Amino acid sequence: MELLEKASEFENRKWSRISTSDRVQASRDLKNLILEINEVYKKNRDQHLMDVMKRLTEIKRKVESRLKPQLTV
Repeated sequence: MELLEKASEFENRKWSRISTSDRVQASRDLKNLILEINEVYKKNRDQHLMDVMKRLTEIKRKVESRLKPQLTV
């Protein structure tokens, strides 16, 4: 399945020392991939797909946390 190959590529990618524009693109790609996997998940309710979506969502959160400006108090 092509979606799972893309997912494993994102999971194995190194996320340190990448540029901001690469982070933005990765965030967009991850969002699209998660939505595509979700469409397949809706049809067959495979628990493995849910686990993949959870892992990708966690990676997406980490990538996006580096994009948001830090508030100083």
